Order: sequence, then C-alpha cells, then structure tokens
Amino acid sequence: MKPNWPAARALLAQAAIVFVATAGTAGAADYSGPLFDAHLHYNEEAFGLPQAANTGPHPLADVLARMHRNGVRAIIANSRPNDGTKALAASPQTRAAGVTVVPFIRLYRNRADYDNWFRDETIFEMVQAEFARGTSAGPFRGIGEFHLYDSANANGPIAKKLMAFAEEKNLAVLSHVDDVAIDLLMANTPSKGQKARIIWAHTGISGAPAARVDELMGKYPLLMGELSYRPGLTCDNGKLCPEWRALMLKYPGRFMIGSDTWVNQRWQYYDDLMKGYRTWLGDLPGDVARRIAWENGATLFGVKTP
Repeated sequence: MKPNWPAARALLAQAAIVFVATAGTAGAADYSGPLFDAHLHYNEEAFGLPQAANTGPHPLADVLARMHRNGVRAIIANSRPNDGTKALAASPQTRAAGVTVVPFIRLYRNRADYDNWFRDETIFEMVQAEFARGTSAGPFRGIGEFHLYDSANANGPIAKKLMAFAEEKNLAVLSHVDDVAIDLLMANTPSKGQKARIIWAHTGISGAPAARVDELMGKYPLLMGELSYRPGLTCDNGKLCPEWRALMLKYPGRFMIGSDTWVNQRWQYYDDLMKGYRTWLGDLPGDVARRIAWENGATLFGVKTP
C-alpha cells in the first residue's frame, strides 16, 4: 500500500510534540554521560539544496551547537540526499564540537525513492558508488535508513541485493520496518541473520509487542533496537514502562537512542528530545544506562569515549 504522506507526517509531528510534552525535566537522577545519537538525518530541508548548501534554516553551526550542548558526542548520520551527511563528516566545525560522525549511505536521492527503492537498480548502483568513494572523514559504515511500508517488499530484488552487500562489506543496516520484514530481511542475508547487523529503527514503529521484540532479539544475535518514536516506551512522568525496562535489563547491549530529525521540527525540539532520553535512562542501573546511551553505539563503530 502506498503511504499517505501528509497524514503520516501530521501523525509523526504530533507524536513529537506529545513526546516532548511528557518527557519530564532534568533532575538529579537523570543520566548525565555522553550520548550517541543513532538515528540522525541532515536533510536538504534543514541543510539547504545541494546547489545552496548550508543556507537552510539549520546550518552546520546550528545543528552542531544543538548536539554539543546536549552532550551528543557521536551520531549515525544518514541524509536525503547524502550531501548533508558528507558535509557533517567533512566540516572542521564538527570536530570542534567534539562530535564523531558515523556516516551511512541513504538510499533516497529524493522523496520519490521512498516508494520504489527496493526494485530500482539505480539505487543499488548509487550505493555501490557511494561506498567506493567514502567520505572525507573515512568510509561509510552502514546503509539506510530505508522504509518498507509493505513487508513483502523486503523480498524485492534490490532489497535482497542490499542485504547481501551489507553483510559482505560488514555494514550495518538502519531499517524502518515492521517485525515481519525483520524476518524477511534477515532471511535474505548469507548468514540467514546470524551475522547481519540490522539497527531496527524505532524498534518497530508499528508497535510490535515487547514479547515479539524479545523473540527477535533472541533469534538474531546482532539485531539492535533504536528507540525514537517507539510506541509504549514510556509511561508516567517520562519513565520507562515496565515491560520495556525489563527488556533493557535483559538485553543491555542491544538498544540505542536516536533523534530521527526527519523534519525540521525535530531539530527545533532536539534539546527536549535529549532531555527526555536522559530522564528515562536515569531510571536504569548506571551501567545499563551508559550502555544504551553511549557504549553500544560506540562499541559497534569503534568510537572513542570522550
């Protein structure tokens, strides 16, 4: 089914406001260490069109200031088009802000690619070319974020090629899919999911029950869950709901946080989003909080602790 983009945008924007409104305020028990933002977009709406780079409403200095004041010391950057990620990776301002960029190859040159990437051979050619070029700050470390609004499209010809390519090149894959598609994508890797490094965007934005997430974590040893926009994650006062707290205690090495700055509104609320994470991270044992906030991402990509 083709997504209803205006409705989807309105729903997600509303969710952002609700999250911010219920995130709570910083307190003595909140997590205070470094953050690894595992789902960051620097799209043309924020950065500016390729022919007018860094002239958008959120130029490099602006977004880096937001990261720095919130203790974000590393990011997975994936942008539409990839120019935004390359700009972050190349800029001396990024290094001055103390931010390490882990660059991913986004599959989208424009919005039309959202609906068709899984069967478009030119997407696979673009990914191969970008991987060969790398960035001025080093090689690409992953692919995505990509979306599948129909799980069956995980068996599309380009989806299959990309999953095999990612495992061959030891690339992580940031995928915005449901739980059914996780199984299909894993089945399309040479190891049948035993060596595939999928970062599950939102850990299932469709709201897969915690028990199903538990099942998939047990089935695929390298599956990671990224937690932006995750339905049912927090309950009263921005604290973790019991079933999610239990999952994080069971799998402390398998979750990461992210901002998902897919629209400019998310940049405007970046401070509040990070405060929200610090609130519920403070509800976890200190070692578990630090793993989810920083160490899981840093270990996965070899980022030095600041």
